[in-house]
This record gives sequence, structure tokens and C-alpha cells, in this order.
Amino acid sequence: MPWAMSDASRHTGKATTQATKRQWSSVANAVLGKTGDEGKAIRIANAAVKKTPSKKVRSSVKAKKR
Repeated sequence: MPWAMSDASRHTGKATTQATKRQWSSVANAVLGKTGDEGKAIRIANAAVKKTPSKKVRSSVKAKKR
């Protein structure tokens, strides 16, 4: 069964925006389609979202450079 964006918050606390939830479901569904392994799909989707910088991080980095 493919995952929806709403499933992201159940599997990771890092998917807090619509964009990261969309990314999570897209990655999870792609991995599930290739491997058929739900656990692997969730782990890889979680890792992908974790590596995505948040807007708060980017804005604080810009503030430090000034």
C-alpha cells in the first residue's frame, strides 16, 4: 500500500512541513516500488528527510554570516 503525506508524521518527527512530508512519501513509495521492503522504505525516507535542511537552519546560517 503506498504511503500518503499524512503517514510521514507517524514515522518521523523530522517531517514538519508539507514539503518534507511530500518528500518522505515520495521517497518511501519509490523505495517500496523498487525493493518491496516496507522497513527499508521507511528507513531510507526518514534518512532523506533528516538530511533536508530546514528553513530555520538556513536563515540562522545567513544571520551568522552577516
